[in-house]
Amino acid sequence: MLYRKKGLPEVNEIVLCQVTKLFPNSVFVDLLEYNDSGMVHISEVSPGRIRNLRDYVSVGRQIVCIVLRIDHEKNHIDLSLRRVNSTQRREKLDEIKQELKAESLISNLSKKVNIPANELYRKIVDKVFDHYLYLHLCFKDVVAGKVNLEKLGIEKKVAEELTQAVLDKFKPPKIVLTGEIQLETYSPTGLNKIKTILAEIQKVSSEISLIYLGAGRYQIKLEDYEYKPAEKKFKEVQSILEKFDDKTSKSNFIRL
Repeated sequence: MLYRKKGLPEVNEIVLCQVTKLFPNSVFVDLLEYNDSGMVHISEVSPGRIRNLRDYVSVGRQIVCIVLRIDHEKNHIDLSLRRVNSTQRREKLDEIKQELKAESLISNLSKKVNIPANELYRKIVDKVFDHYLYLHLCFKDVVAGKVNLEKLGIEKKVAEELTQAVLDKFKPPKIVLTGEIQLETYSPTGLNKIKTILAEIQKVSSEISLIYLGAGRYQIKLEDYEYKPAEKKFKEVQSILEKFDDKTSKSNFIRL
């Protein structure tokens, strides 16, 4: 991982570490996001009595810790492994995973723009880190259209190539909502009525697909990048279906 933060971490900060040494009562680690090392006392490895540290950690293993104390004079950092809960651990690992993905993108891009990977990384982060804590947070704003990389100070050619790479690799996964529409009518113009209501539903979004299942049943599928807009569109579909209902016709909408 190329990413490094300046200075020391803060107390209560969640940090990714790599075990470097094991002693009978302590574990020494490198803080992978900083140019610093720290120590986890045996009492902070796991609750309860520990007879052998090697049952819990090993040299080379990456662990997620929380910063307990910092001695600024001695540049000594005390950490805890046992005080990190599962949610904190998962969020930290996901954060690192996203940053590694951003670094990999730059590494691949370096071949295209003919700039060594480390040099390209420095060119980019020197501008990005004035505004963002992590590269991947900047890249998410690029996808959302909230930031222009050239305006951040990245040279035009690199900014254009990087923007395209980010749009290709950092698009969020689509949310898929599905349901079943049931239409029943005894109206003399029932067929036209069904065609009209289905056409109106299709106009709600180009991301809506309808599949005929038989006997007045239709599968509806809606894809979107955000949950709230997708739900709003599904509610709009339900409102359209209410127009279908009268003395001779009835609709039903089932979420799947």
